[in-house]
Amino acid sequence: MGKNTQSQKTGSSNVLRQFSSGGVVYKKNNNSVLWLVTKSTTSDLYPDAVWRFPKGWIDNDAPDIPGLMASGRVKADEDSLQKAALREVAEEGGVGARIVQKIETIKYIFNSPDMGKVLKFVTFYLMEFTKELPEGHDDETSEIAWLNFEEAKKRLSFSGEKQILAKAYKLLASLA
Repeated sequence: MGKNTQSQKTGSSNVLRQFSSGGVVYKKNNNSVLWLVTKSTTSDLYPDAVWRFPKGWIDNDAPDIPGLMASGRVKADEDSLQKAALREVAEEGGVGARIVQKIETIKYIFNSPDMGKVLKFVTFYLMEFTKELPEGHDDETSEIAWLNFEEAKKRLSFSGEKQILAKAYKLLASLA
């Protein structure tokens, strides 16, 4: 994530709003279900690696500048949210998947070293693995892992994503 001068600011505070989409991908392995988690690549701005689900801006004007939907200047439609989630799963996870169902949109605030305070909205989808992509994952990811529910929950770095995993697990069970 690079410099961001175009995210919409909320009210009179200096909080940027950003809108992203992502996937909680599962695959069936014999009689068990495995969940995809990805480890971020470290950088000067983000020196600590985190385990997370693939997610990213709905659109961008340039690699480091969120687009109209990602910055909240244009409301994203369902099609754009789904396309972004599938793209991020392919890029950060290195896999193809199909959307099963929307899980929910979460929001959280974080402090970005280059942007300051960011209010982030992320729409997550339950996705079923379809194939490994020959190009693998992009350089934002240093490692991927397919883990059972308990291992994935332990590995994830953020409590909000642990809650999303629990919802995805229950949703998948309800569809069986």
